[in-house]
Amino acid sequence: MTKRNVIEMNLPKADDLFSTQEERDNENREYVKAIPLDQIYDFPNHPFKVRMDEKMLEMIESVQEYGVLSPAVVRPKEDGTYEMIAGHRRKLASQRAGRSDMPCIVRDLTDEEATIIMVDSNLQREEILPSEKAFAYKMKLDAMKRQAGRPSKNLSPLATDLIGKRSDEILGAQVGESKDQIRRYIRLTELIKPILDMVDDKKIALRPAVELSYLSQDQQEMLLDTMQLQDCTPSHAQAIKLRKFAEEGRLNEDVILSIMSEEKGNQKEQFRIPRERINKYFSPGASVKQIEDTIIKALELYRKRERSRER
Repeated sequence: MTKRNVIEMNLPKADDLFSTQEERDNENREYVKAIPLDQIYDFPNHPFKVRMDEKMLEMIESVQEYGVLSPAVVRPKEDGTYEMIAGHRRKLASQRAGRSDMPCIVRDLTDEEATIIMVDSNLQREEILPSEKAFAYKMKLDAMKRQAGRPSKNLSPLATDLIGKRSDEILGAQVGESKDQIRRYIRLTELIKPILDMVDDKKIALRPAVELSYLSQDQQEMLLDTMQLQDCTPSHAQAIKLRKFAEEGRLNEDVILSIMSEEKGNQKEQFRIPRERINKYFSPGASVKQIEDTIIKALELYRKRERSRER
């Protein structure tokens, strides 16, 4: 029995037989159109908060008077609706301004391309919260890793310079952060929301927050209870201790309370006297230490005199 030679033929699709090249090119070309707001859905797990702040109020006024001047970027979904890539704030402003639609650039994008554009467009904001950076960096880094091995034909000069480097190094170069700083921000995604909110509110600094991210959720919950009861937050040194005890399997409520009860240098009670009230007692060139030493000596003399009077 002889084997037949199979000849593979790349036959054109039926749609291609009855359409022109120009029509096929137009299908892949982006275009601008006004899209009803109720047909535009937010990007899944959008990491950037859309806040009703002063800038948003200004944007609403602008949209009421002039409309949306810069089109948003969306990509079409299979059900005929659209997914927002860049323009969540403009969408909210349009809704609050009483608009029913907004101009959008419709662009056919892969999941990875959409994620990268979404993150890049929002990182241009003046104020970005640590939590926003954390989830945005993680989303973009994951997308970049998925794209690895599938480089675009049209590489940017930056991408060309960074060929062969790690994804976190490339991301760091793009956003102006070191790869270590990128990792620190991404660690914040392991924090429970109440503690992450404290990082956003500047109650906990980045470095101690990174250490706390290595605690389990249950341990973070115990720490949160202690912070609320004691009205305190951990220093970097305390956070390192908490992580160390957690890694050794010895972190419990008593240990957390003991560590958080330690006095921090910046929590020591301070007593200050306005300089202008004591200037007349010292020469113009007196240093703070000289003034402090002189006051202490004067108080010691005063105490000795009072004690002699009591005898």
